[in-house]
Amino acid sequence: MSAEQGLKRWHSVVENGNRRDELSAIIREDAVFHSPVVHTPQQGRGLVVAYLAAAGQTLGNDSFKYIREVVDGENAMLEFTTEMDGVHVNGVDIIRFDENGMISDFKVMVRPLKAMNKVWEQMAAMLETMKS
Repeated sequence: MSAEQGLKRWHSVVENGNRRDELSAIIREDAVFHSPVVHTPQQGRGLVVAYLAAAGQTLGNDSFKYIREVVDGENAMLEFTTEMDGVHVNGVDIIRFDENGMISDFKVMVRPLKAMNKVWEQMAAMLETMKS
């Protein structure tokens, strides 16, 4: 299965609000998430799901949209924009899929610095509420 097929599943999950059960169904058990604000990679489906679900709650508001998509073999790069508390956020999701279309690696990059700080603030708060 190509990245294009895996991306169809990813877009469906995003459109449904990044629900944890739907995320779990498209992420490998040994997947890795690279956060724009956490230095160490987050390993394992549980952590990847937690971060992507939190991102869906913070970044995935009504202004969120993917504006560019590049696919090459098992890799996809999706550029997005959104607004958080009046701060324009521009970012990139870099996703690697396995042969079954499951997400094996997910990296997020965000710009500018003001946006990065806003993402960090809201993601930290969301992840903290998810722990309790």
